[in-house]
Amino acid sequence: MNFPLPLGVHVTKIFGLFIYNRRRRLLRHTMHFSLLPAVFVGGEIVEMLSNTGAVAKLVLLALLAFSLISWAIILTKWNLLRRAKTQSGRFVRAFRKAQRLQDMAAVADQFKPSPLVGVFEGGYEEFKRQAYASGALRSTISIQRGMQIGSSEEISRLERNVPWLAITAAVTPFVGLFGTVWGIIDAFHGLGTAGAATLRAVAPGISEALITTAAGLAAAIPAVIAYNLIGASIRDFAARCDDFALEFLNAVEHNQAQSSAAAVADARR
Repeated sequence: MNFPLPLGVHVTKIFGLFIYNRRRRLLRHTMHFSLLPAVFVGGEIVEMLSNTGAVAKLVLLALLAFSLISWAIILTKWNLLRRAKTQSGRFVRAFRKAQRLQDMAAVADQFKPSPLVGVFEGGYEEFKRQAYASGALRSTISIQRGMQIGSSEEISRLERNVPWLAITAAVTPFVGLFGTVWGIIDAFHGLGTAGAATLRAVAPGISEALITTAAGLAAAIPAVIAYNLIGASIRDFAARCDDFALEFLNAVEHNQAQSSAAAVADARR
């Protein structure tokens, strides 16, 4: 049997529903008003871009091309260095666990993004050439030269297209400044032609001209940051390649010592 609810319960429910609806409307209006400045600023920028001259538009297109190319290089190099760092750690662990250099050579391609693989292959090819030619290790200096060549090739591969970031960082601010100077000249020329020497007459042209400077800085700043970070990562890989070359030479000498000891043991038998 259902009993009717007291009047106070109905009033409480109605009041709670009213407060909930008021909060939703207030939140909706708050979000609407918070988006108004962004829409206004975006509309102002689009309007200023549309009012710029032909030279300023060409400058902005050039800066956009610089920015797109630099961002493509940044993302590509970031992904490449991240994979190279991961695979380098795995390759070093596998190399230290391997009993023979031949075993490591058989699985080296699995760690190919790592620059250490190129260093290993350069040293191992020379080691294999000496072992097949005379059956013994003649000189470790030639093995070291092979690893240096492999290291140089790998570092060059990592540095490919990175100078474009330095070019972007150095050139784009001046390209943007050129657009600004040209726009200011145009604004003052129009001011002299109109004959109205007021700030209201010259301010729109100057503000439109300054957009190119802002665009040049927007293209240059990420390129500068990425160039320094990528350069530091590549220098770290170069140091790791040198350290691995020394570790490889130790493994070669250890392998040679084991082979000599085995040959002596066989001769004694």
